[in-house]
Amino acid sequence: MIKNQFSLEGKVALITGGTYGIGMAMAKALGRAGAKIVFNARSKDQIEKAIEDYKADGFEVYGYQCDVTVEAQVQEMVADISKKIGDVDILVNNAGIIKRIPALEMSVEEFSQVIDIDLIGPFIVSKAVAPGMIKKGSGKIINICSMMSELGRETVSAYAAAKGGLKMLTKNLACEWAEHNIQVNGIGPGYIATPQTAPLRTAGHPFNDFIISKTPAARWGTPEDLEGPVVFLASQASDFINGHILYVDGGILAYIGKQPK
Repeated sequence: MIKNQFSLEGKVALITGGTYGIGMAMAKALGRAGAKIVFNARSKDQIEKAIEDYKADGFEVYGYQCDVTVEAQVQEMVADISKKIGDVDILVNNAGIIKRIPALEMSVEEFSQVIDIDLIGPFIVSKAVAPGMIKKGSGKIINICSMMSELGRETVSAYAAAKGGLKMLTKNLACEWAEHNIQVNGIGPGYIATPQTAPLRTAGHPFNDFIISKTPAARWGTPEDLEGPVVFLASQASDFINGHILYVDGGILAYIGKQPK
């Protein structure tokens, strides 16, 4: 049956930074499709709070304190997951940061921090889970890219550089690991309504008006808009899709903008 192609029963899904926002929304979607949820964060308090949230919704969940930029920590986490839960079948590289600083004012240290978390982190975690996937002869890696994987914008030079790099890392890992039946794809979210963006989404706010005018769907996305795409890319339904970035943006990247009246 077609619905069986979307089942994740018996799968182990690791979502980096899955403590809130779109990371948690995607993790819960994978859980509803049958996967065991594993996530990490650097903060123990964030982990405990997130576990309470997941368990309140009835999910089997495991949280790890781990910094994705420290390879030794990542290797230790993945080894423990394999021993206690099972080899990772699905990896969602979601952990990331953004610094909105004009390029001339941004220090090299600030630029490097964004690159470390948003680009090098996904490489480290992907490299850690790949041997287990190769051993099993299957695996799904989903990198959370961005519209900034395609477009530039003021004050986000480091973020755009990292997300552009993540798009190309996605394509290159897809090429390297396809022979092992591992699919490496990306999701590029548009502007998503989360608690973090709430101050920008008030009626009449210039940024809110800007986003609505640039989005053919004429609305912000929601975390729920990412649930179907992540389950699709994590499931057998996408077994012949590899090196692809699925933009979930309400049509922004297809749109030149409204013609002035």
